[in-house]
Amino acid sequence: MKVSLIVAMERNGVIGRDGGLPWHLSADLKRFKQLTMGHHIIMGRKTFESIGRLLPGRTSVIVTRQQEYVASGAVIAHSLSDALAAAEGDDEVFIIGGAEIYRQAINSIDRIYLTDVAANVSGDARFPEFDRSDWSIVEQSAHPADDRNDHPHTFTVLERIR
Repeated sequence: MKVSLIVAMERNGVIGRDGGLPWHLSADLKRFKQLTMGHHIIMGRKTFESIGRLLPGRTSVIVTRQQEYVASGAVIAHSLSDALAAAEGDDEVFIIGGAEIYRQAINSIDRIYLTDVAANVSGDARFPEFDRSDWSIVEQSAHPADDRNDHPHTFTVLERIR
């Protein structure tokens, strides 16, 4: 099973503000859906609650310390390792946030689907520092801002150098 992480991040590492995204990028949302459809998506409880619903066509695995937490239709896990075990059998599983889950996962994942957002926005959630020399770029494409995308952005796929 390939363990992948998918994230949109601005140049200073901001990934969120007030429980949501600090930008609107239609192309990023479309890419997210295309990549994750049919797979397990692992997220923290706060990320799930910010989305507000299960995403159709995917198996949602929610990581929470709350032993009594219930989300109808989702798999509840109490650690990242339990969440990964729940996704066993999937050829690729996606860690979709938030910041704490990314921090826990960054040293053990195989691939990063990164959207680099060319913006300077403020936020209260940041992606953890990671050493880009541990990764090779296997795919990259740049896209301008337009009427459906607030900022220029670059889609990059990084694979861990083993």
